[in-house]
Amino acid sequence: MEAEDQLARRTGRRCLALPSNRLGLYLALRHFCTPGERLLMSPVSADEILFLVLAAGLRPVMAPLSPRDGNIDAHAADLTTVDAVLTTNLYGLPDDVRVLGAGRTLIEDASHAIETTVDGVPIGAFGAAGVFSLSKHAGAGSGGVIAVDDEADLRALRRERDLLLKPGVLRREIFSVLTSMARQAALRLDLVRPALRLARALGMQEEREGYRIALDPEELALALKRVPELPPFDLWVRADLHDYRTRRGRVTHWYQARRVAALAAERPARIAGVAKLAGLPSAARGVLDHVDQPLFRVPLLVRDRDAAIAELERRGVATGYLYDPPYDDYAPGFTEPSPSPEVARWWAAHVLPVDPLYAHRALPVVRELKPAPPPYL
Repeated sequence: MEAEDQLARRTGRRCLALPSNRLGLYLALRHFCTPGERLLMSPVSADEILFLVLAAGLRPVMAPLSPRDGNIDAHAADLTTVDAVLTTNLYGLPDDVRVLGAGRTLIEDASHAIETTVDGVPIGAFGAAGVFSLSKHAGAGSGGVIAVDDEADLRALRRERDLLLKPGVLRREIFSVLTSMARQAALRLDLVRPALRLARALGMQEEREGYRIALDPEELALALKRVPELPPFDLWVRADLHDYRTRRGRVTHWYQARRVAALAAERPARIAGVAKLAGLPSAARGVLDHVDQPLFRVPLLVRDRDAAIAELERRGVATGYLYDPPYDDYAPGFTEPSPSPEVARWWAAHVLPVDPLYAHRALPVVRELKPAPPPYL
């Protein structure tokens, strides 16, 4: 069964396979929103998400965040002033989809939440579209799936997808699958440090200024003159995944389906890891509300994050998925800033996301970490 069929069964929706989650988000934003609309979104998310919103011709409105889970604070946000909402479901902790989706277009970024549910309903089944990543939980290296209700929307999205796809090359596809397999093996065999060094040496990770890709305001201003076209934004959207618009073939689809099917077997170990990490004094309070969920990462909020990251790598635990600084500070002038950015800055500066599958390796380090001071001191 293909990955898109597995997610169709999970969500009860019509699903379309994509070469990446990021292409799916762009397609969803273009299809369900109108250029010029105001889109409420979290200021703490991956670099490329902001550029996808800009590429779709939307105005990014930064939301206030909840200190409990780092997601949009649905009750503090002024929802009457926006046309649409893009959720994040940060590290698998669910956004308040029922409130955020009432009376406006809701696009769910389910990249971190392929296994998360709300009242028994899977994330990705609430909004106009849910967009999944196959590179996160499933560890398939790349790939995405967009889920919608209506057949007419699915057909339109397929047409729009095909217009943006670039032809694939079999040898590159095989190399990509083998690279992903090697990465998974490195994690299992405690070879994280040499794997990270190799990835950096091969140029598989973009150069960054801290944790963000360089913005280049002049280049971005030029790209904005061509919205809602996507290719002018490739400089930023392709970060760490240059083939995000490349058509995938049978080898990749076989591997993706295999990895998604393996999630069920990993689920008990992931939930057990969540439970171990949730008991730490540094664990985000929102984790306690979801100890039964197989989270992508467990967010800890710690004082000296960089030292902790280095020590975790020495013990075979890769971190990643850090979004610092928030978009307000990363892209001033290109976003409408949050009315209360303090929590976002606190989260971005202190969050340490730990993979629950490797909680046993991480615990000797993270149990000794001091919690971050509260955000309102």
